[in-house]
Amino acid sequence: MRSDMHDSGVQFADMQWQNRPLRLEYQWVGAKRSEHPVLVFLHEGLGSIALWKDFPETFCRAHGITGLVFSRYGYGHSSPRPAAEKWPVSFMHEQAHQVLPAFFSQLGISKPWLFGHSDGASIALLYASRFSEHLSGIVVAAPHIFVEDITVESIRLARDVYLTKNLRARLAQYHADVDSAFWGWNDIWLAPAFRAWNIEQELATISCPVLAIQGEDDEYGTLEQVYGIQRKIPAAQIVVLPQCGHSPHRDQAPALSQEVAHFIIHRV
Repeated sequence: MRSDMHDSGVQFADMQWQNRPLRLEYQWVGAKRSEHPVLVFLHEGLGSIALWKDFPETFCRAHGITGLVFSRYGYGHSSPRPAAEKWPVSFMHEQAHQVLPAFFSQLGISKPWLFGHSDGASIALLYASRFSEHLSGIVVAAPHIFVEDITVESIRLARDVYLTKNLRARLAQYHADVDSAFWGWNDIWLAPAFRAWNIEQELATISCPVLAIQGEDDEYGTLEQVYGIQRKIPAAQIVVLPQCGHSPHRDQAPALSQEVAHFIIHRV
């Protein structure tokens, strides 16, 4: 599918979700016109458009791809989460199965590539588990498919840093309501009920191409996350990046870009 990028400034999509209005900020990046399908970037649990920094623009422009970056509900300048509202255990399923299809329909996006990081990678996997025929393929960086002790401990540490050090001030640069972004993510991941969250069985229905990438020094998960993907999706390609933590697009951007470009553009 040929993609044609429109206004490259930040825009807003107004939608209805769960019988209430929902506004999502989004931005087109990279090539204004491309013969490749659109590449949609799905951010991490504390991410937003701005927190991707220049990686989506740089990658897409270098490879002649039109990219789309957006902030999920509760993040960036999208609709904030009311303070009394808690994410349910199924929050990633809701994003993948309800919000993404409506968002893509509104913007006229069909057969995109998805590039998900962390929670965004899990959302990409969940979307692909139900809508593989609507995808060109997915790239998942530092994905979560089940909850590990290392993940919970790192998220608990993040809470302590948010409360006692400068993490809140740093994140406030990227979110209109920083407490909405942080506590929505932190509360659900540390909830006792979330320890049972597991999407391994849903991976078996994925039929589109999959590239799973993880840093060998990921502080939020062991390599069992990507190896677990390969066990359920034997055709999936797995890449382990040395000297890389939880954010390959920051820790190993050149190596990540090379792997993703080969997977998307140079497919045999």
